[in-house]
Parts: sequence; structure tokens; C-alpha cells
Amino acid sequence: MDFSTLTLEIGAAALALILLVVGLFLPDGKKGQVGIVAALGFAFLLVLSFLAPGSKGPFFMGQYMNDGISVLFKQIFILGSLLVTLMSLRFTRRFEDARGEFYVLLAFSLVGMMGMAGATDFLTLYIALELMSIPLVVLTAFEKGSMRSTEAGMKYVLLGAMSSAILLFGLSFLYGAAGSFGYGAVMAALTGGQTGPLVVIGGIFALAGLAFKVAAVPFHMWSPDIYEGAPVPVTAFLAVASKAAGFAALLRFFPVVLVPLGLGMTTLIVLIAALSMVLGNLTAIPQTNIKRMLAWSSIAHAGYMLLGVMVASFAGAAALVYYLLVYLFANVGAFAAVTAWSELSGSDEISSFKGMWKKSPLISTVFIVSLLSLAGIPPAAGFIGKFFLFVEVAHKGYLWLVALALVMSVVSLYYYVSVIKTLVSEAPEGETSKADIPLALRAVMLVSAVSTVVLGVLPGPVMGYIRNILSTLSS
Repeated sequence: MDFSTLTLEIGAAALALILLVVGLFLPDGKKGQVGIVAALGFAFLLVLSFLAPGSKGPFFMGQYMNDGISVLFKQIFILGSLLVTLMSLRFTRRFEDARGEFYVLLAFSLVGMMGMAGATDFLTLYIALELMSIPLVVLTAFEKGSMRSTEAGMKYVLLGAMSSAILLFGLSFLYGAAGSFGYGAVMAALTGGQTGPLVVIGGIFALAGLAFKVAAVPFHMWSPDIYEGAPVPVTAFLAVASKAAGFAALLRFFPVVLVPLGLGMTTLIVLIAALSMVLGNLTAIPQTNIKRMLAWSSIAHAGYMLLGVMVASFAGAAALVYYLLVYLFANVGAFAAVTAWSELSGSDEISSFKGMWKKSPLISTVFIVSLLSLAGIPPAAGFIGKFFLFVEVAHKGYLWLVALALVMSVVSLYYYVSVIKTLVSEAPEGETSKADIPLALRAVMLVSAVSTVVLGVLPGPVMGYIRNILSTLSS
């Protein structure tokens, strides 16, 4: 066992323990410094992921793998954790008795996400999934005085437990067919002809459990309520890092386990993707709460991302990773703007955004750039992200699916532009004071907006890096 394979995982776990100890020893008035230590730790891990991502190859008899896919996803997880930590520095001030615990939970959830990206064994996947999910439940219910936050945490733990049970039930059938928890052994068994009805049922149940984690239809109903009830920084973390972890698991699971089961599984993925795009975009239109609207938007984007999983190729994986990076910056930018504005207006309702442009051009600009990217309007990066994905799906022969995705992208313009119209053209409500944006939150907004534009105008270097990592570390 070469422990250098787990360089980033060990670093994230060590950071979580350091934050726990630092939080215990700091006096009550200094608890906020835990967030600064967390931000510095995540920044160090991000740099380390580029300079020393760990030794390539399997770990512990093939139950875990450090390759191109896992390295790229770990970089996305760390980047998302860093941005959400910076977003949370002001938010956690209201929890003087538990400010340190917020960042400890973020770090432990990050360890679970990394485990999902590298898991090549059913047990490893499940343990990593629970390590990610349990801290997220606590973070969702972190506002103890808020009924909405408590309700969201309760729904998350109940529905999360149900999805885990469904996943385990499906995995048990696959284990029965292969006699092993390892992806390689399962693929060999299924390719060898052990694909009876119970194995197909097992594949469907396993796919359902993972589809819950990415909020894909019809396993999406937890998403709007939990997004609305959770604190805004936690909602951002759920929307970007948690969703990326689900796709990291799917990207390994689908080609190895589900593809050998035949055309039926590919058709099922296509159906889930199509339903997610249609239902997510259409249901986002009548929403009056910005967090619920972004939740339904997230469901629609899960449908787009599933196209990259369905392609099951090197180019499809590269396009999916690029799309997830673009999606991360767009969502973090949007939620950072919502965080800054909701602290001024005291509301998450879209109607409260009236006159945002006059009160804070910075918040408005970042929000507009983020929404345009989510809609896929150039020069924002969402356009080129969708272009890469749709081209690979077209090469696969699913032209009707590309046409549906394009139509749904046009539909999404309606509700994104409606929000932009509200904040730009309508008169302010009330006497909202000028925006006082903390330095860390301002930095998050600027990084997100600038990155969104740069990735849209100059996609070549980043896509070249993604393809290089996938080819060199995965070969």
C-alpha cells in the first residue's frame, strides 16, 4: 500500500482534525479564526493538488484508485470548499458557540467526496458517500433557531437514508452475481454473461441511489425544499461540490458496471437526463424564491451533465469535468450574490431583488454573469461547456437528445432573464441601505465572475489541462 496515493485525502483529513483542535482551544471571541485557518488549509490543498496530486495507481488491493478522473474531481471539490469557506466567514459570526464546527464538517465532507471520486469498490463507495452525507445533514440544519433549516435537515436525513438503502439493495444483487465488491470483478462477471433479471434490477436500484445524490428526476424532490431551508453557503456547497461527487461516482460506475448490462441501462440514463432537463426547466419558471429557482435549475443541469456520463468515453469525461468546473463558478457566483443581497434585504424572494443594480452594481454584475452562464449565453462559460457536451452526445448519435437539450436551454432563458429584468429595470423596494460586502465575499464574487468569463473566452488551456491529466494519469 503506497500511502502517497492518498496525499490529498490524508491532507484533508488532517485539516479537519486540526480545525477541530484549533476550535477547542480558541476562546469564544476568537472562534472566527477557525474559518481563516480552514481557508488557508483548503488553499494549501488546492496548490498541493497541482504540484503533488499523489502517486498514480490503485491502493489497498484495488479498492481505491488515484488516476486522472479522481485528481480532477478532487481539485473541483477543494476549490468548491475554499470558495464556500470564504463565503461563510460572515455567516458563521451568528454561531459564536459553533463557528469552528462549521468548517470541521466542511472538511470531513470533503474527505468523503474525495473517497467517492476514487472508489473502485462498492464498500469504499458507500463509506465515502456516508462520510460526505452525514456532515452535510448537520450543515443543512446548522441554523438551530430556524424552523426551515431544521426541517431541511430532517428531510435530508430521512430521504438520504432511503436513497442509501436503495443503493445498498442494488449493490447486493450485483455482489451476488459477481461474488466481489470490486468494479473490475463485477464488470468481468457481467461481461461474461451473468446478466439475469435480478442483476438488471440491482443495476437499476444502484443507479437510482446515485441519481438521488445528483438530484436527477425522478429522485429530485428533496432538492428544492433542502436548498430553500439550508443556509445559503451550505446550499452553494450542496449545489456544486456534493453534486460533483455524485457525478464522480457515476462516471466510474456507469462504464464499468452498467454498460455491460446492455442498451437498456443507457436508455434509462437517457430517459433520466431528458426528464431532468424538461421538468427542471419548466418547474423553475413559476418559482418566486431564488433558492428554489436555482434548485430546479440545478435539477435541469443534472440532466445536461448526465449526457456526459451516458457518452462513456474519454472525450465525454473531459467535457463533463469542464462543465462541472463552469457550473461551479456560475453557482458559487450566484449564491455569493444571493448571500450578499439577502443580508441587506432580509429575504430570498425574487421580488426583493428589485433595484439591486442601483444599490450594488458589483452584486448585480456578478449575479448577471452567473445567470447568463447557467443559461448558456456567450461569452459566459456556460455556452462553451454545453457546446463540448452536446458535441459528444451528437457524435454518439443522439441528435434528438441534443435538440431537446437546446430547446430546454432556450426555455431556461425565460426565468434567468426574468430575474435579471427584476434587478435591473424595476424600482427598489423599501429603503435598503448601500451594500457593505465583506472582503472575503467580495473576493469570491470577483473570482467567480472573472473565471466564468475567462473560461468562456479562452477554454483551450483549461480543456487542454483536463485532457492531459486524463490521458497521462489514467493510461
